[in-house]
Amino acid sequence: MVNKQRLLQQFIDLVTIDSETGDERRIADYLLKKFSDLGLEVLEDNSLAKTGHGAGNLIATFPASSPDIQAPIIFFTSHMDTVAPGVGIKPIVDQEYIFSDGTTILGADDKAGIAAMLEAVQVLKENQLPHGELQFILTVGEESGLKGSRNLQKELVRAEYGFALDSNGVVGKIIIGAPIQAKVNITVFGKTAHAGVNPEDGISAIQVASHAIAKMKHGRIDSETTANIGKFHGETATNVVCDKVEITAEARSLKDEKLYKQLEHMQEVFQDTAEQFKTRIDFAYEIMYPAYSFEENAPIVKKAVDAVKALGREPELTTSGGGSDANVLNGYNLPTLNLGVGYERIHTTAERQPIAEFMKITELLIELIKQNS
Repeated sequence: MVNKQRLLQQFIDLVTIDSETGDERRIADYLLKKFSDLGLEVLEDNSLAKTGHGAGNLIATFPASSPDIQAPIIFFTSHMDTVAPGVGIKPIVDQEYIFSDGTTILGADDKAGIAAMLEAVQVLKENQLPHGELQFILTVGEESGLKGSRNLQKELVRAEYGFALDSNGVVGKIIIGAPIQAKVNITVFGKTAHAGVNPEDGISAIQVASHAIAKMKHGRIDSETTANIGKFHGETATNVVCDKVEITAEARSLKDEKLYKQLEHMQEVFQDTAEQFKTRIDFAYEIMYPAYSFEENAPIVKKAVDAVKALGREPELTTSGGGSDANVLNGYNLPTLNLGVGYERIHTTAERQPIAEFMKITELLIELIKQNS
């Protein structure tokens, strides 16, 4: 039922619209018209005022095929934005893959998901397949810390549960757990002095921070927890003892208690080191998104497993070390699983989308709808 050429052309149309994070206006306008032309009601939420991105999130609602269908309302979600370099994408299609010309990313993350949604709607209409009410949530700013979903106008979502089309891995991969993430900002204070005349009178914030980082546990903490230093900035002339260093870090864990234990450890190490050098620090963190976790026998997991098996594939239930809009939506008490779309080498200029997986994710979306109707 899936029209391969139409699906590929739809994807090409999408990826050739520039939509790096923060510049989503053109892709949003395109999708407003596209979904509207297919007979869906499309609303743009009020998140733009909060995110400062190019557009708000879109919520497209597809009415049930018949008022007699009393099925739960379900949703599918993908994000409209891409990472850089994503301007002037020139997609190339061969027998097995779609890829860029190597100067940009491809944008399959996550426009492959959006193209699958649009194709699924057309298949449902053309084949007059019975279905309950559906919603499609298209977010901005996913690549900049899930900003769109974190500011979603939640009252526009009537669905009871849904699926994010936003994971690498072959179709059949089902993300049943993903971590909570904290962004950490640490300021280490020192004391200025002339580096050549009287350095002993100063306290080097760079030295203090370096000692703390050397003692801190980071990288892989355990099978469920990680931590990383992303930015270390101390700016002064070489003849001045540096009196201030700013550090940006993160911690993640599938378990809340492990995350907070790691944050406590990080703060203690920096605090103890500062005291040894007779100085001080500021330590602050922000929870960017919550963790989510489903048991294998959860109803939403069973639905995804049955749909994958109906396509003749073996489901792969797994957890992820990365966050997605699924984390945020679960935090809104909207049960959401993230599904493998098949794309490869994302966030690089070698990104590619296997055509066979592209067909399969569209078929899986249709199967999920059929099983819910």
